[in-house]
Amino acid sequence: MTSPHVDWTALPGRPCSVAAALQLLGERWALLAVREISYGNHRFVDIVRNTGAPRDRMAARLRSLVEAGILERRQYSERPERHEYLLTEAGAELRPVMLALLTWGDRWLADTPPVTLEHVCGHPLDPVTICRACGQEVGRGETTLHVNAPGWEVSGPTPR
Repeated sequence: MTSPHVDWTALPGRPCSVAAALQLLGERWALLAVREISYGNHRFVDIVRNTGAPRDRMAARLRSLVEAGILERRQYSERPERHEYLLTEAGAELRPVMLALLTWGDRWLADTPPVTLEHVCGHPLDPVTICRACGQEVGRGETTLHVNAPGWEVSGPTPR
């Protein structure tokens, strides 16, 4: 599956993949649907119940996620006709985003985390960012921003 094309000029402000991702995933029901499907809840009724979303809103959100290639809609029953939702490769690659939001929420918003993720070794998962080249954990202040968008620099648009 190919990724949807992003028209950077249609997005306000700095050309940025965060802005493009938020255009697709920035509405609360989108990420909550991805959460439920990644937890193994693939049927519409379960997704609606576990997110608390209005049925019409969730139906629209699931449609947009299927159109964007984040989810796959697959029929599991003919009579009555029923479908389930599965993560595509692009959807599965949202896992680090979900883990980061979960970890942040547990640290800053929850007295007691409502769910806990364990690694297969049996210990709680503590997600970190690792440099692909050297294998070291990336700490605060250890990255450099390189601006690749024409007409932009770190501080904003270049003077004309």
